[in-house]
Amino acid sequence: MRATVTQIGNSTGLILPKEVAARLKVKKGDSVYLTETPEGYSVTPYDPEFEAQMESARKGMARYRNALKELAK
Repeated sequence: MRATVTQIGNSTGLILPKEVAARLKVKKGDSVYLTETPEGYSVTPYDPEFEAQMESARKGMARYRNALKELAK
């Protein structure tokens, strides 16, 4: 699939084909994140830093499950 790079004001923009935007579940005004990979760049609507923070939170919640359960009472 092909995307077009274009001038938008003083910036450069990437126009995603309708099918790509639909599969990513993004619409006008949404943010997407670029992550460099060995094969090039990965485009995702999910913030990779937030996902890393959530993984740490999940590990902490699993480790302290009993204490959290008692605190919730």
